[in-house]
Amino acid sequence: MVGWSPAGRASGPVRSAGSVLDEAVPVSITYGVLELAIPLVVVLGYQLCGGVTAAVHAAEAGESLAGHMRYMFDQIRPVIDRGLRGAARVDATIAANGRPVRSRVAAEPTLAGRVTSGELALIGVRYERHSRTVHQTHRPTARLGNGTGTLGR
Repeated sequence: MVGWSPAGRASGPVRSAGSVLDEAVPVSITYGVLELAIPLVVVLGYQLCGGVTAAVHAAEAGESLAGHMRYMFDQIRPVIDRGLRGAARVDATIAANGRPVRSRVAAEPTLAGRVTSGELALIGVRYERHSRTVHQTHRPTARLGNGTGTLGR
């Protein structure tokens, strides 16, 4: 997850295996929004994400993941597309995984008002490693900046 400050510079990234939220990630995002006035949080999934791939493979085998990775598995498991197999299942899960993450960030009590008012936008994107392109997977929660899709005034 990456935030962008009004000055146009990146503030972050805040990374987590499988793009899941634990207690540290919302703290970092909240700090960026409240203290650095970041108006945009990008939830970034990427092709061949090892955390999502491990969770999907464990689910296909009817297993879980060991130790602390179990938390990641439990967060990803509900969005695994059961109608697909192999790489297609992993790809669909990577795209779907951003939706609950965005929802949880938007529901954070200290951020919800900013999301509702449009002061904070949340967007889901996916990075394609092979083509080096980024695709939007989830619509922004608010109009960005000056309404042109760019940040700025």
